[in-house]
Amino acid sequence: MAGFRIGRGRDNGAPHARPQQPPYGQQAPQGQPYGYPPAPQPHPGQWTQGGGGGYDEPEYFGDGSGAPQGGHDPYAANNPGHTQAFSVGEDPYNQGGTYRAGSAPAAPVGPRLHWKELLKGILLSPKQTFLQMRDYTMWGPALIVTFLYGLLAVFGFEGARQDAINATLSNAIPIVLTTAVAMVLSAFVLGVVTHALARQLGGDGAWQPTVGLSMLIMSLTDAPRLIVAIFFGGDASFVQLLGWATWVAAGALLTLMVSRSHDLPWPKALGASAIQLIALLSIVKLGTF
Repeated sequence: MAGFRIGRGRDNGAPHARPQQPPYGQQAPQGQPYGYPPAPQPHPGQWTQGGGGGYDEPEYFGDGSGAPQGGHDPYAANNPGHTQAFSVGEDPYNQGGTYRAGSAPAAPVGPRLHWKELLKGILLSPKQTFLQMRDYTMWGPALIVTFLYGLLAVFGFEGARQDAINATLSNAIPIVLTTAVAMVLSAFVLGVVTHALARQLGGDGAWQPTVGLSMLIMSLTDAPRLIVAIFFGGDASFVQLLGWATWVAAGALLTLMVSRSHDLPWPKALGASAIQLIALLSIVKLGTF
C-alpha cells in the first residue's frame, strides 16, 4: 500500500534504540545519568571534590602549586595532625637537661683518680671528685684506709684505750686488730644502707662506688679526732668538740657524695645519709661502741 514502508527507513530496518538498563547488581556506565539533569558546577571559592574521590577540600588560590601562600606547609611534621619519626631509644619528650635519675650517664665524667688524688680530692675538691668517681670502684683505698682508721679507733674509746695501753704487746695486738676489723665491717654495712636508701629515694648510682666513698669519708673525717685522742683521751672536752666538728663535716661530705653519685637533690641525699650519720654519732663519736 502506498504511504507505508515496511522494513525500510533511515535506520535500515533496525529497531528504535532504547536506553538499556544495566543488569541488577551492575554499575551504570560513567557519564551523564539518564533522566537526570546535569550537576551544578561550583562557583570559584567553593569546596570542590578532590581527584582522589575523597571528601571535599578547600580550594587554594595563589601560585597554582596547591599549597597556601606564605611558604608554610600545613602537612609538614610537628604540625597538628601529623607525626614525626624518632630513632629507637630517643625520648621525644625529654630534649633538655634534667635530672638523670633512673638512667646512668653514658660515659664517666673523667678518668679514674689515683689513690693519692682521690684522698686529697675528697677533702679539697669533693664536688668534682665525687662526680668523677661515681662510676669507678675503689675497694683498695677504701679497705686499706678504713682498716688503718680502725687501728686508731681503739684510742677513741677511753676504756679500750686504757686496756690497750696497760696490756702487754701480745694482748694489745688482738684488741687493736679486732677493733680495726669491726670498724671495716661497720663502715661497709653503713655504706650499703646509705646506698639502699638512696635508691629507694630515686637515686641511680652504683652500689660499689657509693659504699667505697662512704667508707673513705667516714675514715678521713674522723681521723683527726682519733689522732688527738691518742694523747689526750677520748673523754677530753677538746676531743669531744673536735668530734662534733668532724661529724658535721662528715654529714656535709656524705650528703654531697650521695647527691653527686645518685643524682639526687640535697634533701633526699641527706635523708639517705641519715642512718649512717646517726650511727657514727652514737657508736663512734659518743663512745658507745
